[in-house]
Amino acid sequence: MTTHRSSVAARLDRLPISKFHKRLIALVGGGMFCDNFDIYIAGAVLGVFASTGFSTLDLNAYFVSATFFGMFLGTIGAGIVADRLGRRVTFQYNLAIFGLASLAGAAAPSMEWVIAFRFLCGIGLGAEIVLGYGTIAEFVPPKRRGRWVAMLSMISSSGLLVSTVLSWALIPLFGWRIMFVIPGVGALIILWMRKALPESPRWLEVQGRLEDADKVVTTIEEEVKAQHGDLRAPEPLLPVAQETLWQKAFIRPLVLGTVMQVIMFAALYGLVSWIPTFLLKQGIPINQTLGQSALMSLGAPTGALIAVLSVDWLGRRLAIIGGSLGAAAMAILFGQVTSQVAAVSVGFATFAMIYFLFATIQAVYLPELFPTSVRMRCNAVCVGIARLTTAIVPFGVVFLFNTWGVTGVVSVIGALLVVQAGTMALLGHETAGRSLEATAEKAMTVEAYSAAPTT
Repeated sequence: MTTHRSSVAARLDRLPISKFHKRLIALVGGGMFCDNFDIYIAGAVLGVFASTGFSTLDLNAYFVSATFFGMFLGTIGAGIVADRLGRRVTFQYNLAIFGLASLAGAAAPSMEWVIAFRFLCGIGLGAEIVLGYGTIAEFVPPKRRGRWVAMLSMISSSGLLVSTVLSWALIPLFGWRIMFVIPGVGALIILWMRKALPESPRWLEVQGRLEDADKVVTTIEEEVKAQHGDLRAPEPLLPVAQETLWQKAFIRPLVLGTVMQVIMFAALYGLVSWIPTFLLKQGIPINQTLGQSALMSLGAPTGALIAVLSVDWLGRRLAIIGGSLGAAAMAILFGQVTSQVAAVSVGFATFAMIYFLFATIQAVYLPELFPTSVRMRCNAVCVGIARLTTAIVPFGVVFLFNTWGVTGVVSVIGALLVVQAGTMALLGHETAGRSLEATAEKAMTVEAYSAAPTT
């Protein structure tokens, strides 16, 4: 029985999709749904804070800042811990911090305490996004990896829609605290269910824990055999050398990943989050009613669903290049709308395009760029830098809007999306259908390529 690194990767990669993979998606997706739900409650609760006198505009700003600063620390910390101590243990600590801090925020006696607990909650929120996509990528076979990781993004993106609907329905009845209770309780339930989450065999091999890696893969194989029958023999793969962070070869994928993440966060927090404000300033009376908000936010899971259906057969390069150009066009079109119906329609389409890119880039492509030994840390670097940019994006939006109006904002975001398409064309390479080991090795070479994957 072989237990070297390449055999574990090959054994995992030749498995058909089974109940094991679906259970894994449910366990990871449940936590990411709670994570996304919690992130988007801010828009609803901040208004209630101010209108009831529980908070002031200044304290609301601290609430937002504390959330993002906590998410930044959580992102970086999760990358380090997950690569050193494992994916499973990091998942557990992350959800415990997030769930308990969210419940504590619900019981907070003052806005100052809410802000303090929100900072702790942000640490858990920031960790989940780094861990979830990379972990699923390490289990799912190459030919279906894009579809299933994008599905995880679709589950996560649904938190925006559900948060919007429940905020509208529950806050008038129970007050703002219920919106902290729901994700807190949900996170603790998922934490208990994640006891069944196995450690990544790829990570175990990198750590030299060959027997543990073999044990996990053998258990998975036995479950898959019970569902699908005998499995074909794994194809031999060449062993991959141990990597350390900050090798020169990592510059290329780190630059590519960081540029795309920064632009995606700029689009999310510079356009999507400001859409209601832009419409109001354009004289369109689009208030935060359920119908309008829900219709536009439905674009988030819709975009992720499009990624689920297309990212494997389109390939990552075409999806990202074409999606970036399409999103740029939608952003510029949004600046020209003059009616409420057109605003909601274009807003929905804009959400869909942005979240299609989000699913393709952050969920699917980014984890494929780096080797297992440094995957989470490199992901954390790219996402962490992007999170830092969210601190200056609002100021940039306000400056552009005051100087050139909505047209100035959407034009700059459209230009950034075109830059993203060009960066992918120059530095990106195709990863669809290839093992994680092969995609990481290619990402660190000089030449990009888009040839069909080797089977």
